[in-house]
Amino acid sequence: MLDTDFQRTYFLVMSSEPIPPVSVITEKDVRIVEFTNNKILDEGNIAEIGVTLNALIDEVERPKLLLDFSNVDHLSSAALGMLINCNNRVKQKNGQLRLANIKDQILEVFKITKLNKLFHILPTRPDALASFAQ
Repeated sequence: MLDTDFQRTYFLVMSSEPIPPVSVITEKDVRIVEFTNNKILDEGNIAEIGVTLNALIDEVERPKLLLDFSNVDHLSSAALGMLINCNNRVKQKNGQLRLANIKDQILEVFKITKLNKLFHILPTRPDALASFAQ
């Protein structure tokens, strides 16, 4: 027979709500989006991220978004497509989009696909935040 505390803990873990795919904070007038999953691969997750990013883009006239990839180890081509759409929407609203803390293996994909020329990619969050003032 299982220990009662173990059963309770197991039930709580199994019944807990899923962690949202992003967390959003604001610093000055910049919305900072941190990805909470280390893999942005499945379509449901990507769609949910897209909905959140679109809402952030729509909330102000000239959005300033910083996407922090420090937790991300894997990114699918569908996720890249969602980022391209996000970038296009930000530009349509004369906003600014920055990407920061992209790990080397993902940055290599951006370079191979020439997306490093489309996106404004900076090495750290402070660098990216400072670039909004320029």
